[in-house]
Amino acid sequence: MRRAQYAWEEKIRRTAARPGIINLGGGLPSAAQFPRADLAAAFRRVIGPGQTDALQYGWAEGEHQLRQWVAARLAARGARVTADDVIVTNGAQQAIGIAADLVLRKGDAVGVEPASYPAALEQLRARGFKLTTLGHGRAAYVMPGINNPTGQPFSAQSMAAVRASGAWIIEDDAYGELKFDGRLAPLLLAQLPRRTLHVGTLSKTLCPGLRVGWLVVPPSLRRRARELKENDDLQANSLTQAIAGDYLRGIDFDRRLQRLRRFYLARATRLTREVKKALPSWRFVFPQGGFSVWVDTGAAVLERRFAEIALDEGVSFDSGSAFVAAPATSGSKSALLRLCFSSVPPARFAEGARRLARAWARVQRASPSKRRRR
Repeated sequence: MRRAQYAWEEKIRRTAARPGIINLGGGLPSAAQFPRADLAAAFRRVIGPGQTDALQYGWAEGEHQLRQWVAARLAARGARVTADDVIVTNGAQQAIGIAADLVLRKGDAVGVEPASYPAALEQLRARGFKLTTLGHGRAAYVMPGINNPTGQPFSAQSMAAVRASGAWIIEDDAYGELKFDGRLAPLLLAQLPRRTLHVGTLSKTLCPGLRVGWLVVPPSLRRRARELKENDDLQANSLTQAIAGDYLRGIDFDRRLQRLRRFYLARATRLTREVKKALPSWRFVFPQGGFSVWVDTGAAVLERRFAEIALDEGVSFDSGSAFVAAPATSGSKSALLRLCFSSVPPARFAEGARRLARAWARVQRASPSKRRRR
């Protein structure tokens, strides 16, 4: 069954990459925001005359100055963290895996939000863990700052469930600093440090190609976390760590974040305006941050058929089922989808919404429930 799902997803990805398709899926950061010239300059500096560290082996926990930068960012948000607490990983994905392996065993249950990051859900399933609702399980995987796909911060209900459970917490803060108003949610790492394993990344705020992420764990787990990292791949990439560290030391990162927030807020505003105009029956809450809008279409249709018809109309999106661990607890019986505003030029939003509307009209005409009502 899973093999068939992978085959279908691969077909959708290949088709969505065709020229002319307006791809409102994927969740990619905008390439226009990659500081290419500055990163190129950093690359030249770290491999310049007499510079060899960036091309050499390093320690499993990562480059010291980069870990200091991460620790300082987290300390500014109330966490008691030093460089010794930080492990640099190959993106947030590796950090999530190490965190899970530290506190879970095969067969354990993990509480997750009603909609969550598909790659994390798949990684947890692949390790033999059972996904359940927040407040249950040996651990919780959450995105309290800004959730992917909803673009919303943690609800009071979710926070209460996590606090009351006493479980380990894997806190994924990938989008936390991209909250549009700049009023960042308190870190669980700061509030519940003894049971929080904090995951962060530069993939959304700098660029994903560097594959720079990090993991902060309680002191009792630090030695084992370093062992797992070393056993997994010895160390994160020395060269990309050096480039990132050099670049970050030379810029005002908070100013960069301000620009990114304005940039993505403008795109979110424009896309949601066009979707409301073309598809007034669709429901969504305007995102407070991140890269996407989480849409409830208000009607039950065949998800695969809708995705295929949309591609035929020249537009793609992310189907909602990938983000929902347990459809019965998602709070919706209708088709859900994620629309990403981050990497598509805003000039294409209106046409993308019109293509979605045409596809939606076609799939509803073909819906079995529609035929029964007739």
